[in-house]
Amino acid sequence: MTFGDAMGAEMKPEIFLPDDYRPAEDEPFMNERQLEYFRRKLLLWKEELLEQSAETLEGLQDSARNVPDIADRASEETDRALELRTRDRQRKLVSKIDAALRRIVNGEYGYCEMTGEPISLKRLDARPIATMTLEAQEKHERRERVHRDD
Repeated sequence: MTFGDAMGAEMKPEIFLPDDYRPAEDEPFMNERQLEYFRRKLLLWKEELLEQSAETLEGLQDSARNVPDIADRASEETDRALELRTRDRQRKLVSKIDAALRRIVNGEYGYCEMTGEPISLKRLDARPIATMTLEAQEKHERRERVHRDD
């Protein structure tokens, strides 16, 4: 499945990106090259997660055997629970990656959902699924902590 198929959008002609390209502050924010850089980064991350997920499934199927020793069985069940939690986190990450890819298509990528301000390129490079500026994220987390303590 291609990105266009997955996103239900028409693809523009491929944008050339040198292998060493990194978004820079001195270019227009979220220009075609930056968007293509983040699109590729997100797709690569998603592909890695899906491969890991497939490996996890294979591992779970292989370990679904009857282990007579109680200690071994308990250890295997613990490993299985950890694998399932990891798989669930990966599934949620893939969902966030898909949402980021939709924001690229919709022209909303790179802008804070709270303030509308540009998210720093450094932050997006480190966390390409970010939806808020660092300041808005910190404010959001402080607010959540206060409400969680209620």
